[in-house]
Amino acid sequence: MLKFSDLNASKNADGLVPAVIQDARTLAVLMVGYMNEEAFEKSMKEGRVTFFSRTKQRLWTKGETSGNFLDIVSVAADCDADTLLIKVLPHGPACHKGTTTCFANADGDTADTEGFVRYLQTVIQKRHAEMPEGSYTTRLFTKGVNKIAQKVGEEAVETVIEAVDGNRDGFIYEASDLIYHLLVLLEQMGCTITDIEKELASRHK
Repeated sequence: MLKFSDLNASKNADGLVPAVIQDARTLAVLMVGYMNEEAFEKSMKEGRVTFFSRTKQRLWTKGETSGNFLDIVSVAADCDADTLLIKVLPHGPACHKGTTTCFANADGDTADTEGFVRYLQTVIQKRHAEMPEGSYTTRLFTKGVNKIAQKVGEEAVETVIEAVDGNRDGFIYEASDLIYHLLVLLEQMGCTITDIEKELASRHK
């Protein structure tokens, strides 16, 4: 397990270590804070991110007033051991302005939906594990691979039709259906988006 003594906090004048906070499901960068040894140890002990506030000069647990805690999934140091990457499961918006991330675009918070496909994958995985009654995803898993594959084929055809017709809105709608059903098929086959990324990356090389 990573310890604060493993870090090169002394390289920074104030002895603090920057901590980049990333959503473990969507991979979106949510925010950046700073930790001293006490904040780091508290975070590791409680499993929730605590920073050292440079303005208030005290420990500050993210969510202590808003309830938007950041549950820690993993912690890693960079190659120089002077910056942390902390993957989390957020309980709500990370930014005090109410947006998902502090890096929202000025012309609209597209970052609120960035990475949602990966989040949807986790929802589908949970449906498969729990098989809740009344869920459309549950019904697909119950019917098996043939039915799921059939739905992927149907949605692919509808997506192509909208593309050929030049209907952008219709294309986005049908492509969304296609991606959802493909995610269900990936889960049925014991695969993930990561497997697809690895295959595409190998082809790119």
